[in-house]
Amino acid sequence: MPKLVRLYITQVAWGFAISAVFVGVLLALNVANLRHLISSSEIGLIALGMIWFMNGIVFAGVQFGYKIMSMAEKPQGPRRGSPVVHRFEPAVVPQETRAER
Repeated sequence: MPKLVRLYITQVAWGFAISAVFVGVLLALNVANLRHLISSSEIGLIALGMIWFMNGIVFAGVQFGYKIMSMAEKPQGPRRGSPVVHRFEPAVVPQETRAER
C-alpha cells in the first residue's frame, strides 16, 4: 500500500476516534439537552450515528490536512525577505518627447 494512502487511512481513523470522544463529551455534558433528545426518541441511535459520522468527516479532514501541512520543510535562513528600505527616492524614468520621435 502506498505511504500516502496508509497515511490517509490512519488520519481518517484518528478523525473518527476524535469524533467519538467529541460526541461522548456532548452527551456527557448534555449540551442543548442532546442526551435527553437521543435517549427519549425512537430514532435516537440513528441520530447519534449521524452526529458521529458527520463530525467524523469534519475531524478526519482537519486531521489529514494538519498532518500533511505539518510535513512541510522548515524554511532555511532569514525569513524577512529583502532588506528594509529606510529612505524613499523617486525613480528616474527617461521619456521621449514628441520631437524626438
